[in-house]
Amino acid sequence: MEYKLILASASPRRQQLMRDAGFTFEVKLKHTEEIWPEHLEPRQVPQYLACLKANMFEDELAENELLITADTVVCLQGKILGKPANREDAIDMLHRLSGQKHTVVTGVCLTTAKSRYAFSAYTDVYFKKLSETEIIHYVDHYKPFDKAGAYGIQEWIGYIGIERIEGSFYNVMGLPVQQLYEALRQFQTLNRQSE
Repeated sequence: MEYKLILASASPRRQQLMRDAGFTFEVKLKHTEEIWPEHLEPRQVPQYLACLKANMFEDELAENELLITADTVVCLQGKILGKPANREDAIDMLHRLSGQKHTVVTGVCLTTAKSRYAFSAYTDVYFKKLSETEIIHYVDHYKPFDKAGAYGIQEWIGYIGIERIEGSFYNVMGLPVQQLYEALRQFQTLNRQSE
């Protein structure tokens, strides 16, 4: 049995990455309150939220369906930078990221009617010192209000501002495609063995 993939994400970037990697999938959405226990380390939050999103589909998955849920956060000096509330917040976030190393963490949860597997991917991103002009130009032209940390690595700010990364580029876009591919391949293999 080959699984029918369901992606529970409204993110156009995640959907594009899945398509570009050759996956055929259906998108299904449910609203989830993104609240996590205070005791969690920032690096644990994305995987927790990815599994929380999966819980919304509990008892709804058919035998041949595999649900993919994900969540991405930007961690700077032990704190999570979420999506900016407005223009001022976006400008402030980019000032904080300027000249610093931060870590992008994506948690992914794979769920079937019978099993679940979750993992996290980590990428260190190094920004150059950004000027006020560069920050304002980016925020006003690209309006990154739907992006964790107020930036998209695949946009102008990534081209001119990021000196280097350590880890998966696509993880910073919101989905560690290579790790997902391997995890799905193992899922299919284990599934065939159990038939």
